[in-house]
Amino acid sequence: MAEMKNIFSWQLHGDGKHLGPGEVVAPWERLSWARTASVGAQHVIAMFGATFLVPILTGFDPSVTLFFTAFSTVLFLLINKNVLPSYLGSSFGFIAPVTAVVSAHKGLAVASFGILSTGLVLALVGLIVHFAGSRWIDIVMPPVVTGAIVAIIGFNLAPAAWNNFKQAPDTAVVTLVAVLIIPVLLRGMLGRLNILLGVLVGYFYAVARGQVNFKAVEQAAWIGLPAFHTPKVDFSVLAMFIPVVLVLIAENIGHVKSVALMTGKNYDDQIGTALFADGLGTMFAGFGGGSGTTTYAENIGVMAATKVYSTAAYWCAAGFAFILSLCPKFGALINTIPVGVLGGVTTLLYGMIGMLGVRIWVENHVDFSSNVNLSVAAVTMVIGIADFSFAINGIGFNGIAIGSVLCLVIYHFMAGLGRLTGTVLPEEAKPLEANSQGAGVGDAAASVETQEKVAAAKATKA
Repeated sequence: MAEMKNIFSWQLHGDGKHLGPGEVVAPWERLSWARTASVGAQHVIAMFGATFLVPILTGFDPSVTLFFTAFSTVLFLLINKNVLPSYLGSSFGFIAPVTAVVSAHKGLAVASFGILSTGLVLALVGLIVHFAGSRWIDIVMPPVVTGAIVAIIGFNLAPAAWNNFKQAPDTAVVTLVAVLIIPVLLRGMLGRLNILLGVLVGYFYAVARGQVNFKAVEQAAWIGLPAFHTPKVDFSVLAMFIPVVLVLIAENIGHVKSVALMTGKNYDDQIGTALFADGLGTMFAGFGGGSGTTTYAENIGVMAATKVYSTAAYWCAAGFAFILSLCPKFGALINTIPVGVLGGVTTLLYGMIGMLGVRIWVENHVDFSSNVNLSVAAVTMVIGIADFSFAINGIGFNGIAIGSVLCLVIYHFMAGLGRLTGTVLPEEAKPLEANSQGAGVGDAAASVETQEKVAAAKATKA
């Protein structure tokens, strides 16, 4: 891997204007600044739909969220010394716990404390992985466990999707149909923007039906700071948030491995710093009232399509996002997206989060003829989907928290007891496959097309 003289000394690729057949722009290279900025703008567009849906669905300020995605991306690039190209957008993993906290009338300040705490745990995990390696993660959380926990975080949200859907079913249907057909009608970049384009279709339909109120947009200023807020300490909510750490770990590892496949470089030594950087970014977001962050698969799709892996493009993307976050009128416009549009798009998105867990099982060849694996998945799924809940001394535990804990306990208890009795053969711990989480949940088209691009890039390198 080529070395940068310093973290801002990108080498100009060729003449900075053209890419020859089979050429790629490496992370330590760049095109001309004008072309680099245009790629950065594509990254902003790619992450836009998914990033803004999280604050809209949870009640956080979109401008604050956008500010912290830019801040976290810069932090990520600095910590990884500009060698790992990534944009940090809003993580869908936080929707379920934030929704649960708000439903319990504890407020967004308490939810921010949960996000902050999740970031702290992830940062600590990153430090451990950096110094001790990641094999222990595979032993503690094998694919059957990781997949089950990721699945219930998505499927637990199904009632929330229906609650939005039924308030404006016509708008929801129009939005859902648009999101579903765009990736099969359009190719390339437009196909990967199905979430953003589908929301726009539903939005314009809602405007035509008189379902959108623009009064807040008219009253908002053009320039101003986002409405930051500080967290409120409440340890009773931590059980709902800590399981999200598993999702963030899987997403980041999958992202690193996917980038490695596309670039032909080994980034395993960056896994620990990637986790630490994402954890730190999520902590800062929690401090200021933003949504928790994660590395985004949508941007992997942009890299695969453009063959530009330059980290300079991500600095440009962060700059554009930062500028947009300082426009209150823009944030107010985002907040006008009606409930029917949200109901339509989340019917797909929440299901995709759940199916991401199933995908982990499939790609890691989890054997469900094993009573251990089958029992772990079965119990976890029912508890998470039915949203089992109870409270101890005023501390509440929902289906995600209970399911996540029992998932780990049941697996290790049954596997350990089975080895002692000889009914279960010991299995070699295997790391998650590169694409287990690399495709993310914010873009329906990215799941298929990104894999194709990664495979093509890998074949080219071979």
